[in-house]
Amino acid sequence: MGMTGFYGQVNKQQCIETIQVAFEKGITFLDTADNYGFGDNEVLVGNAIASFRKNVCIATKVGVVRKRENPHIVSINGTPQYIKEQCINSLKRLGTSVIDLYYLHHVDLNTPIEETIQAMADLVKEGLVRHIGLGEVAAQYIRRAHAIHPITAVQAEYSPFSRTAEKDILPTCKELGIGFVACAPICRGLLSGAITTFQDLKAGDSRQNFPRFQKENLIHNLSIVTSLKKIANEKSCTLSQLSLAWSYALGPSIIPLFGTTKPIHVQENIKSTKIDLTQSEIDNINAIVSKGTVHGERHPESAKKLYNPG
Repeated sequence: MGMTGFYGQVNKQQCIETIQVAFEKGITFLDTADNYGFGDNEVLVGNAIASFRKNVCIATKVGVVRKRENPHIVSINGTPQYIKEQCINSLKRLGTSVIDLYYLHHVDLNTPIEETIQAMADLVKEGLVRHIGLGEVAAQYIRRAHAIHPITAVQAEYSPFSRTAEKDILPTCKELGIGFVACAPICRGLLSGAITTFQDLKAGDSRQNFPRFQKENLIHNLSIVTSLKKIANEKSCTLSQLSLAWSYALGPSIIPLFGTTKPIHVQENIKSTKIDLTQSEIDNINAIVSKGTVHGERHPESAKKLYNPG
């Protein structure tokens, strides 16, 4: 997502190199969406993996409607016709004949999820999609969708700073045998240690509008980060590596999905797989970031309709 504008200007060629370095280092699961960069993100991913497409799993998403001429207006469309039309567009942009994992990005409250999933199931039958996923959905929608067609993965924000998925989503996925993809496992950089003040956010960086990055909240949240750094130092690892290791420690059905635009960060994050956390260390991390200690909502008020479907 960050490769096409959400966090400010980036170097396109460096982004392509980052994807290719990730593949060279053994990463084969790549995530994008049709609305990231208004389709440009899928084009970038498609170009980056063209020479090794058969060796990677591409996940993309559908349902969020954004237009380049007015990017701040966002709507959700889960109608069967829209889903099928956008699948064809994504295939073209990605330069592939099949999407390995196709997510419903968010629930369209005006379209029964059964109708949306049936349209996605039709795409599976046609050979255009291999597996179906869901993004940021309440447990009731996971069950309703899974009853229409097997759901392979659910993606939602999950990190030491964002643990709401533990209440209903993770237990439901475990019960139904569905994988869980933890997006923003480094809390959009807040758990990387790279952000020390509000001024560290560049012009055009959408995080300037996120409550957790607002000045008063940020000062408080960075005090928690400082405490976590002590554990990272004891483990001789970076804060990003510690956050990812925390995700790995919760079980093999949870896959942390980190984002970066720099090859050096890919290599740094990969090393997190070698970090073993004891239960005592996990408990210590959880105690430092106990419920209610992080200040600020995950998303701006304007995005609540996307992330709180009920």
